[in-house]
Amino acid sequence: MQSHSTVNASETETGKGKSKMSDQISHGYALVKGKASHPMEDYFVAEFKQVDENELGLFAIFDGHLSQEVPDYLRSHLFNNILNEPNFWTDPESAMKRAYRITDSTILDKAADLGIGGSCAVTVILVNGKKLLVANLGDSRAVISRKGVAKQLSIDHEPSTERAQIEDRGGFVLSFPGDCPRVDGELAVSRAFGDKSLKDHLSAEPDIAVENVDDDLEFIILASDGIWKVMSNQEAVDCIKDIKDPKSAAKRLNEEALVRKSSDDISSIVVRLHK
Repeated sequence: MQSHSTVNASETETGKGKSKMSDQISHGYALVKGKASHPMEDYFVAEFKQVDENELGLFAIFDGHLSQEVPDYLRSHLFNNILNEPNFWTDPESAMKRAYRITDSTILDKAADLGIGGSCAVTVILVNGKKLLVANLGDSRAVISRKGVAKQLSIDHEPSTERAQIEDRGGFVLSFPGDCPRVDGELAVSRAFGDKSLKDHLSAEPDIAVENVDDDLEFIILASDGIWKVMSNQEAVDCIKDIKDPKSAAKRLNEEALVRKSSDDISSIVVRLHK
């Protein structure tokens, strides 16, 4: 299957693919630019990759802030960095953490080319259709449906919940009236790739989750905060639980977010694990 990157600022992009290992597993994606005047800053990956005798489903949402360059770099490099870690197959959690840190260091080193902006990220690796490896920085989210019940696998990294760590690094959390808490009064997430001017006060340490795929796990949703600002996890699951085609499901999520007045860039990937 193909890997995909970004969408033209004036377009909505959709697509889908399927596993070669199992005809039960397929994915769909949908992206739509938000109402902000800046170009589209959401990038993504959705593909199945054969590695020796293994099939890996690689899925990610990269939500840039003040940057197209950083999420585009992540789209092209992060999964390669993870899979090139020598202990990926024996200790995937430490491999993913190390790859995230190395990727962040490289982005900071390349700030002259990539700019001072940054990106949130949520990545999911589906290993042989049997196990999910999830990592994230920021507020893009991975949610599964098991027997119709939503479970969030990622962790939202919000300045208000990580205030102590930010202050320990010499930073501060500030909220202006009518706005969310922000690191140093600027960034609405406490962990991210890049953001060189704020990096002393931010973390690039991902949270990791591992989930076994059983017969009750129906589908996975990956989405940027353009979805989660206006929908709860359970509302998102309920919205698409009866839609079998994953591309149609991803489109439906985005349409519902727009009905609910989401103004941010919106990106959704749905991975169906059972027909």
